[in-house]
Amino acid sequence: MIKLQIVGNLGKDCIVKEVNGKTVINFSVAHTERFKDATGALKERTTWVECAYWTDRTAIVPYLKKGQMVFAEGSPEADAYLNKDNQAAATLRMRVREVQLLGGRSDNNPGTTAAQPSNVATKIPQPVTSDTTEDTDDLPF
Repeated sequence: MIKLQIVGNLGKDCIVKEVNGKTVINFSVAHTERFKDATGALKERTTWVECAYWTDRTAIVPYLKKGQMVFAEGSPEADAYLNKDNQAAATLRMRVREVQLLGGRSDNNPGTTAAQPSNVATKIPQPVTSDTTEDTDDLPF
């Protein structure tokens, strides 16, 4: 199995479609890399990943808006083609298994970060708790 993980910003609002009775959420994620070339000049390269998230859990849809930072993980696919100038080009696609909102500014309220819906599954580490209670009177501090 090949796994692709990307952190980036959505290029536009997501599009929800019904295909053969199943729901697919389509969105594109841009990851911009900044680096210096051999001459020391600062360069920038953006990689776009077209994402298809086949799910019945559509509660995340209102939050998948242009500019929202996300983490997406899934299986990659690449399509090669000739562009309008007859030059070789490729498209990177991902069949998403998991998507997480990573904060960023909300379009409705630029002073706050985007809220995450409570019914969207994410892998957020939970604090470790002990099953036993300690008597704090015996502690030296």
